[in-house]
Amino acid sequence: MVDQIYPLDDMTAESSSSASQGIALHRAIEQFYFGYRAFTTLPDRILDQRGLGRVHHRILYFVGRNPRLSVNALLGMLRVSKQALNAPLRQLVEMRLIATVTAEHDRRVRQLTLTPDGAKLESQLTGTQMKQLEAVFNQAGPDAEDGWHKVMLILSEQG
Repeated sequence: MVDQIYPLDDMTAESSSSASQGIALHRAIEQFYFGYRAFTTLPDRILDQRGLGRVHHRILYFVGRNPRLSVNALLGMLRVSKQALNAPLRQLVEMRLIATVTAEHDRRVRQLTLTPDGAKLESQLTGTQMKQLEAVFNQAGPDAEDGWHKVMLILSEQG
């Protein structure tokens, strides 16, 4: 990561505190971007080999974590429109990575489940990220891990 240097020259004591907070927030934003890039690099390479992208990974992940997830529930989780979900979901179904089944409680509801090949791919993608997070959390320590979870929870609740 490249550290950005923010000049503090010619500042009063009052504005110095505000500037320091601004510097810390800029650094947090940059670390978030760079961290996300590192977090997605290996899965992106795996997906690219199949002509897939991050949206496909998100679909595989949430369907894998929530077997028999309805399409509407997936739309709500991902906070995307039906149009945005249609093409990548159709592609995953055509590639036989996801199967659709009719819900027992309502024949109008389509539920999604991973096929064995879909489960294998999802496990490979998510497994790389789990190993990476495990190593980072081990290096940073339990207090850092707890803090990270708190920050991510609060951030996700705002979106």
